[in-house]
Amino acid sequence: MKANPDIYLRRVTHNDQAEFIALMQASKDLHEPWIQAPTTAALFKYYLQRVRRNDHEGFAICRTDDDAIVGVINVNNIVRGSFLSASLGYYVGAAFHGQGFMQAGLNKLIQYAFNTMGLHRLEANIQPDNTRSQQLVRRCGFEYEGLSRAFLFLDGQWRDHQRWCIVDPRESLRRYDTYE
Repeated sequence: MKANPDIYLRRVTHNDQAEFIALMQASKDLHEPWIQAPTTAALFKYYLQRVRRNDHEGFAICRTDDDAIVGVINVNNIVRGSFLSASLGYYVGAAFHGQGFMQAGLNKLIQYAFNTMGLHRLEANIQPDNTRSQQLVRRCGFEYEGLSRAFLFLDGQWRDHQRWCIVDPRESLRRYDTYE
């Protein structure tokens, strides 16, 4: 694994459709049964509609040297007010698996979520057999909190997930109200 691959994050846009879908189609064997990534134009359109809402964000992890999309991190179910929390979903392209891109991207995303989005807590919900993802979040500073039974419906059934979280340690972080 490359220690510090040179990457940047940017929002996924409609211009990414062909590259995004090709990457996800080529990565189906890696992703299933863990996630259901958009692999068709219709699913990509639905994905864009979701990440354009106020409570979701979709970020492409891109290689700096050629701007190629190597993976995706989604910030889901963003709750403001006194909660300041969100859950994460993420997946790397099969061609880039095991090269450190996801860890570099997740570390950048954590800093962005805490410092720019003003979030206090991020959760990653991971199926118990997905040990690589558990190792990833542990390396990025997440802590295991417990098991959520029948948490998500994936690959035809309700699946248990482990709940991992990372909390912004700043004591000065306070509730942000949009109505002030």
